[in-house]
Amino acid sequence: MAKVHVTSRINGQTQEFLCEPNQTILEVLRDELGLTGTKEGCATGDCGACSVLVDGRLICSCLMLGAEAAGKDIETIEGVAGEELHPVQTAILEHAALQCGICTPGIVVAAKALLEKHPDPDETTIRYWLAGNLCRCTGYDKIIRAVQDAAKTLAHPA
Repeated sequence: MAKVHVTSRINGQTQEFLCEPNQTILEVLRDELGLTGTKEGCATGDCGACSVLVDGRLICSCLMLGAEAAGKDIETIEGVAGEELHPVQTAILEHAALQCGICTPGIVVAAKALLEKHPDPDETTIRYWLAGNLCRCTGYDKIIRAVQDAAKTLAHPA
């Protein structure tokens, strides 16, 4: 089977890669590009551990083929922080809203997407947006509080 040549922007950088026609973008990110922050939890789109942004839209990277990334703008967990941690990352650390770390990258990406679309979400909106991200370690209350604090930080930067 011939590999597919793909060019896309990943975390703000133009990237070219070759992938098998049946290879997911999750596999490409991890195995071809060395971006291992995005985790595989279920490979069926049920857990959210592999969440990334594609053209600003939150998706499960285990459900998208690498070839579909042609011309797309993709943001992974590696692209969330700039010179400093993103407020969502800082709040998750401050609230101890993580344990094993498998779900954390997907939750951070999902929370960032939420706060870009809804800068002042109520608890119900946060729970709705994070419903596709399963955490088996921490429970969700600390995560919800962290997202609420991140929203406040983004609304009133120091």
